[in-house]
Amino acid sequence: MKHIVIIGNGIAGITTARHIRKQSDHAITVVSAESAHFFSRTALMYIYMGHMTYANTKPYADDFWVKNRITLKQAYVEAVDPDNKSLQLGDGTVLSYDMLVVAVGSKPNRFGWPGQALAGVQGLYSLQDLEAMERHTSGPPVRGTRRAVIVGGGLIGVEMAEMLHSRQIPVTFLVREVTFWNIALPPEEGSLIARHLLEHHIDLRLETELAEILPDEEGRVRAVLTKTGEQIDCQFVGLTVGVGPNIDFLRSSGLALGRGVQVNRFFETSLPDVYAIGDCAEFTEPIVDSGGFARRPVEQIWYTGRMHGETLAQTICGQRTAYQPGIFFNSAKFFDIEYQTYGSVTNPPAPDEATFYWEHPAGQHCLRINYRPATGQVVGINVFGMRLRHAVCDRWIRQQQTLTHVLTHLPEANFDPEFFRQYERDILRQYNEQTGGSLALKTRRGLFSRVFS
Repeated sequence: MKHIVIIGNGIAGITTARHIRKQSDHAITVVSAESAHFFSRTALMYIYMGHMTYANTKPYADDFWVKNRITLKQAYVEAVDPDNKSLQLGDGTVLSYDMLVVAVGSKPNRFGWPGQALAGVQGLYSLQDLEAMERHTSGPPVRGTRRAVIVGGGLIGVEMAEMLHSRQIPVTFLVREVTFWNIALPPEEGSLIARHLLEHHIDLRLETELAEILPDEEGRVRAVLTKTGEQIDCQFVGLTVGVGPNIDFLRSSGLALGRGVQVNRFFETSLPDVYAIGDCAEFTEPIVDSGGFARRPVEQIWYTGRMHGETLAQTICGQRTAYQPGIFFNSAKFFDIEYQTYGSVTNPPAPDEATFYWEHPAGQHCLRINYRPATGQVVGINVFGMRLRHAVCDRWIRQQQTLTHVLTHLPEANFDPEFFRQYERDILRQYNEQTGGSLALKTRRGLFSRVFS
């Protein structure tokens, strides 16, 4: 029996622990200073908004860990000593291991802005970040937060904007790009979300960069200064310019580090018996998914952390297994608009690709399908304001279905509630008008019973 030590109790680390226990009798210790128990990180915003309590975010009862013989240690890891196979913990103790799994996740990016260490300036990733946001945005009107500024677009920025909006705190949102979240969204989708934010009275400022954060006499933020010289008074600043692997404490460990802890497709690091998974891992060799598309070297998505943990547990339990991801997907919510993406939707499309885009005139529903004109093969799908079935979209891309097949079989993927309006006919009508075609929706008797409008 070996002693497996896992640093980090997020989805990657806890999935590893659970799957090791399912397959072995190894001793397992999980070390984390963030929280006593595993919780759903994606639910942090709902705690702040009053929709959930912290207890609601814990998937397992507190006695789950004892029953499954998984020891939880709440402590910081100050140093890793691979020569002696031990960890130096913040409480002064030393913890020995036979195998070590580094699953420490990410931390919010900061880019050296003057004033970024002031009270009331923070990111949003950890439970401690949530607690700090609660402290910094609570209080009477005179000393409370009368305006907040969020710096940087993307999903975390939108989450923070919605959180503050739920408490009637005015928000100014600084985004340096021409369109919203253009690292992930084509211009049309970025513009759709920008309009939606404005409709929710978020003061969105595109092409606006932060220059400096200004302090008051007590060392708290009182305003931000943009690169155009505009001063915006505020009492809270959310820095949401992405996250990076949380690896600073590993600088002296001897591990090969790049942006993250460098690993191969088996999650093996440069040191024997040391593995890294989740947000903090950086692949040093190409990882290609089941659709033939290259994955990013650092994967910072909840479900990929889970897949990392499931895969690594196989190796630790004696069956060395390479990471083989399926078709890429992600989902999110921008206030009232739900978002899903499948496969590869690059902006702009690759040289051998084209795109079909439909948007409803009301501006809250759209569909984009990227495909290869030479074969018709669909390579990626973006959808806003409509729900599609994951299994169907995954199958279409994996089986290299054509654009015309996908468009004519769209009802098969529809996952909206029964009485929601459906847009398949509108989408197909636009395609026929653009191409001069005469495609019709394919519906099998008894399978699609809802009325199209």
